[in-house]
Amino acid sequence: MNHNDNTSLLSLVSAGDVLGQGDLTLGVKAHTLIRNDIISGFYKPSQALRLEVLKERYGISFSPIREALNRLQAEKLVVAAPSKGFKVKPISTPEMWDAINTRVLIECEALRLSIASNDKAWQMEVMKAYHSLRLTQRERPTSDCISGGCYEALEAKHSDFHRTLISACGSEWLMGYASQLYSHTERYRRPSLMQVGGDSARDIDAEHLALVDAALAGDANLACELLANHYRETGLWIQKILEQSSGATEVIKHDRIL
Repeated sequence: MNHNDNTSLLSLVSAGDVLGQGDLTLGVKAHTLIRNDIISGFYKPSQALRLEVLKERYGISFSPIREALNRLQAEKLVVAAPSKGFKVKPISTPEMWDAINTRVLIECEALRLSIASNDKAWQMEVMKAYHSLRLTQRERPTSDCISGGCYEALEAKHSDFHRTLISACGSEWLMGYASQLYSHTERYRRPSLMQVGGDSARDIDAEHLALVDAALAGDANLACELLANHYRETGLWIQKILEQSSGATEVIKHDRIL
């Protein structure tokens, strides 16, 4: 049984991959592309999303782009003002913590249900996702991981790992909310990661491995505690960056993933 819901992955695939999928509507493609660019920090908080600029960037007509922006507004990634059009939702530390804490509630419940399922296929998928992430980390270039799609590939594996951990919960609602909250927390984490290069004080791989071990051992309480700490430690790191940020937009080399 494949527990991964492909419909929840639309925001995680690259622009090139999306444009190659002929079965997707233009509205879905536009939504995926714009959402990816918001999460990655290509569009800055509060930046105007002008239809003409979006049309030129994605090669998609106005109608599907408007459809995408309306969906993103419903997902609280975009805000609209009468006669002023759309812009990226502003960021704030309280909003970030609201998203992180809600994500912890949703994913811990989904993780408990996944562990309780005692599904051997799920256990194998968790191991596969972890080792795939580790392999991608080892194989990436040692310099400028942003180039050549390396960063996107690493982030896709990272996302897949966390999604797989909760994928046996048996609830489309939990998976859907988890996907939406992922988008909101990632739009804080990824720009911070690009700006300063990661939290060198943490062993992120060890945190991932501890999560896997607890999940496969059937220890739901420990697994949920580890997951909550994993996300909240990242939140503390992001908060520190937000507080220290001078507003610079330069992207620097990084070799860590949270």
